[in-house]
Amino acid sequence: MPTLTLKNIPEDLYVRLKRRAEIHRRSLNSEIIFCLEEALSSHTVDPEALLARARQLREKTRAHPIDEATFNAAKRAGRP
Repeated sequence: MPTLTLKNIPEDLYVRLKRRAEIHRRSLNSEIIFCLEEALSSHTVDPEALLARARQLREKTRAHPIDEATFNAAKRAGRP
């Protein structure tokens, strides 16, 4: 199996990777491999399924319209 050595990793990136590895109970090496696999894997999107889901959501919320002022107030309320 090939080996890869990373150099000059920014400190903040290293800290974030290390924290993610701890959260997921993985080694730092395993977390990096997982992140690379996720970033490089192809995610095919079915446009028709995506549109169907969007239409379902639109239909569910049609009876509850929201204006911009209410939307912005809700956003502000959710912030610390």
